[in-house]
Amino acid sequence: MASATAVTAVGAVVGMAAGSEGKVTQTVDVAGATLLAEVPSGAQAQTISDNIGQQASAQQASADAAAKAAAEQKAAEEAARQQAAADAQAKADAQAKADAEKAEADKAAKAADEKRKADEAAANRSKSRSAMTAVEDSAPPVSVSPGSVQDQARQIVGNDAQFQCFSQIVKRESGWDYTATNKSSGAYGLVQALPGTKMASAGADWRTNPSTQIKWGLSYMNSRYGSPCGAWSFWQSHHWY
Repeated sequence: MASATAVTAVGAVVGMAAGSEGKVTQTVDVAGATLLAEVPSGAQAQTISDNIGQQASAQQASADAAAKAAAEQKAAEEAARQQAAADAQAKADAQAKADAEKAEADKAAKAADEKRKADEAAANRSKSRSAMTAVEDSAPPVSVSPGSVQDQARQIVGNDAQFQCFSQIVKRESGWDYTATNKSSGAYGLVQALPGTKMASAGADWRTNPSTQIKWGLSYMNSRYGSPCGAWSFWQSHHWY
């Protein structure tokens, strides 16, 4: 930049050279002015403008890419959450279905088992009735006088104390009726054997011979309770033996 003094001097010289009668040409102080050489040319200004535009475009593109990536990440996370929820629901539905099928299968198996047991019980009752009928047809009735059944039991049991216990049970089970039959259970005889065919182990005439029934009943009480008195003690607590 030229100084103000230099400009003034140049102006003075120019005036004198023009033959101006010794007058000093008025000077202009341009000390604060900027020379045109410092102002960018049109091409330079355009380049600067283009660079600024490119930087702005690059920044905008970077911001758009970041926003797009964030949106894609959010969408991916939401899709993963929905998929996890769907998988959990599918698993719960499958478990519920499996539980229902198992419960139905258990119910069917229980019903089948109960039917099998009922059929077996019916078959056993039928077999018992058939056996009792066959024995009744083959064994002739035994003539028993009043009081003789108790006498037979006293002789078979032997011990008087054990006989008293034996008698207490028979009195309550059959009233000393060797043909007594329980209509609901099918128990039969003096000691109400269930089924009555069990007494066949003591004799084929178990249905019509009280002596056979007494022998079987005494054996049963001894084997299960140790003695008739042991059986009587149990009977008093449970009303069955």
